[in-house]
Amino acid sequence: MECGADVTLHDDIEVGEILDCDTCGAELEVVEVSPPVLARAPELEEDWGE
Repeated sequence: MECGADVTLHDDIEVGEILDCDTCGAELEVVEVSPPVLARAPELEEDWGE
């Protein structure tokens, strides 16, 4: 996590799910479920209608 806080995960998390850190507000993506692994979610970029 960005801030080092523990993030509570529910039992039915799925790869690709986006979670928010309650402490710092960082968006985290579930990249593995067993064992759970979280990574900083990629920033969404504007496509400007392309």
